Amino acid sequence: MTSAKSNFTSVSTVCDAPRLMRKFAWIAALVAVVMTGCATSRVTNLTVSRQPRNPSGVYPVEFAWDTSQQSIIEGSLKPYVVVGFDFYPMRPSLDIRNRFETVIPVSADKNTVTYHFKVDYEYRSFGKPEKSSKLSPSYRLDIQ
Repeated sequence: MTSAKSNFTSVSTVCDAPRLMRKFAWIAALVAVVMTGCATSRVTNLTVSRQPRNPSGVYPVEFAWDTSQQSIIEGSLKPYVVVGFDFYPMRPSLDIRNRFETVIPVSADKNTVTYHFKVDYEYRSFGKPEKSSKLSPSYRLDIQ
């Protein structure tokens, strides 16, 4: 046997695929962080936490929407207040930008109701618009 090395089986330093793939993964991760990390959206509950019981059994709720995401398509916001499994559509507050309101029913035998807000929207992406949504934390309304 000879111990001569052939060029066919020698290790080449021309192509270091694992190193290039790691570098590409880091660049892709950095781009993803920059693209998503700069855009934030926030739902701020403006509803008082205690309301007096009223004979109609409906109670107003409202929130403010604040976002720095410039890719959101104007007019695509569809806000809801969610009580249990029921979705109640919300409408923009009159003459106040990025505020939404509605009323929710609370039966006479209940003293509290837990709810949260959900905002569906579309945003510009590569190609066609994409859909997304933002959920708020849960809130509690006490009826006195």
